Amino acid sequence: MREAVIVSTARTGIARAFKGAFNDTDAPALTAHVVRVAIERAGIDPARVDDIILGVGTQWGTQGGNIGRTTVFAGDLPISVPGTTLDRKCGSGLTALAFAARGIMSGDIDVAIAGGVESITHTRNSHAPTYRSQPRIVVDGARHAYMAMIETAELVAERYGISREAQDAFAAESHRRAAAGQEAGRFTAEIAPMTVEKNVVEKDGSVSARETVTIDRDEGVRADTTIEGLARLKPVWKDGQIVKEGRFVTAGNASQLSDGASAQVVMDRETAEAEGLPILGIYRGFQSAGCAPEEMGIGPVFAIPKLLERAGLTVDDIGLWEINEAFASQLLYCRDHLGIDPETLNVDGGGIAVGHPFGMTGSRLAGHALIEAKRRGVRWAVVSMCVAGGMGSAGLFEIPN
Repeated sequence: MREAVIVSTARTGIARAFKGAFNDTDAPALTAHVVRVAIERAGIDPARVDDIILGVGTQWGTQGGNIGRTTVFAGDLPISVPGTTLDRKCGSGLTALAFAARGIMSGDIDVAIAGGVESITHTRNSHAPTYRSQPRIVVDGARHAYMAMIETAELVAERYGISREAQDAFAAESHRRAAAGQEAGRFTAEIAPMTVEKNVVEKDGSVSARETVTIDRDEGVRADTTIEGLARLKPVWKDGQIVKEGRFVTAGNASQLSDGASAQVVMDRETAEAEGLPILGIYRGFQSAGCAPEEMGIGPVFAIPKLLERAGLTVDDIGLWEINEAFASQLLYCRDHLGIDPETLNVDGGGIAVGHPFGMTGSRLAGHALIEAKRRGVRWAVVSMCVAGGMGSAGLFEIPN
């Protein structure tokens, strides 16, 4: 069987939803940008792309209508390039990468673009579809199938004894690591700077002006974040339009609402080597596993062992971990339950500091893991995340010497 390798990666900087750089940029503009740059970095003819596979967390509005295909039009790519879109919520970008790799390994395709996108700004609004969006038959089968993610994080914290203090300490460390990563330029190789027009949004939500900005870094990283400052934030969560008081989860120890896109070029290893293309990493496996919907945050504790067992590896064999920080509560539980060394986990921060555009995150984590693992001389890297609806996903990559 052929081996699938990643030969390039590109992503936008991650912008804060609603007030950030991409608050007037449609999702196809984001995906077109990163796909074009990924192709340029790989140095291949766009006409060679057999398929574009993109993941999104919400398939409506600006990212509806099969964004895998609309990216071809927005990016002025050859009309012969097809595209498709998939939805595994927060695992979408990683799933897209796995599906592309599997297509190459089977011999069905030779070159693919995989990635993900989320424009939370343009999908979380009053125009989001709600008609029959929570079918009774689903709720009868799983009472918590549509539970708000923040509520699941509260439940995980309570059921597994993850203290508010531990969550705030983890969040502060995420910002510290991300700020150090930015300062050292450890995100530079993956980010494709993008110049856009944005709306200047005032505190009351009104638009006061327009401005041109270039985003070349992640907007949400705050180097001055402290545990003391985080401790002052009030935990709340919303159930529809009803605001309820929580005990653990705050805006400070949960992932940020964000906009962004990411993409990789995936191809057959033999061809890549023959053409002298840089091999960032070799795809070695992908697994997903289900869990109780109300505990969706612990999904990685089921997906990761499944992945490692099939690969004949153990937790101690993995030199670098990128596990999405949807909420500090679930990440802490997963880390400690699996026995992961904190010094090898999210070494440059994660979603709490960097941001979490749902469909993009899996692709972003993979791209960063490949680059950072190479820099550290690590052989094995695992990317994982919890997934809405009660799942976990995990991918394994081998880094060539």
